[in-house]
Amino acid sequence: MVPLTLDVSQVHLTDEQFYQLCITNPEMRLERTAKGILIVMSPVGGESGNREFELGLDLGLWNRQTGLGKVFSSSTIFKLPGGGDRSPDVAWVELSRWHGLTPEEQAKFPPIAPDFVIELRSRTDSLKTLQDKMQEYMESGVRLGWLVNPQNQQVEIYRPNQANVTHPLPHTLTGEDVLPGFETTIDRF
Repeated sequence: MVPLTLDVSQVHLTDEQFYQLCITNPEMRLERTAKGILIVMSPVGGESGNREFELGLDLGLWNRQTGLGKVFSSSTIFKLPGGGDRSPDVAWVELSRWHGLTPEEQAKFPPIAPDFVIELRSRTDSLKTLQDKMQEYMESGVRLGWLVNPQNQQVEIYRPNQANVTHPLPHTLTGEDVLPGFETTIDRF
């Protein structure tokens, strides 16, 4: 099943209206593209939920040891500089950038592009839609992104102003200069 998309670009929801729509409908996972298209995300199944948690756990344990930033779950919506309101499956923001936000900005949808994101393709996700989302992240200032694709047994690495690189699974990935010392192996799913 493909996520429901509604073109509400003619409705012109303000940021506050979109925030209130999300808050008053907590059972719905909502995103908004930079073009104003509202996306209702379907929940993931057990396999995808477990994989998402494991990837977040690896990042969280590394971050707990280094204290270099903040790790976020897929429930967090980021107000991207390019205009979209997006929820990566896993996200990380460098600590000084996070502390540069006001307490109110931290409490709502943070108006910041994460430094690092992971998207995990579930059975209901369109690969093209996720690749477009990754491109939106890169255009918004994300410094490193991984698109894990169990269906094709591969992972795509995204970096700003560079061609994407695809590796077959299993593959060991590093955080490069964005997440110094972070390393994880993504096995075959």
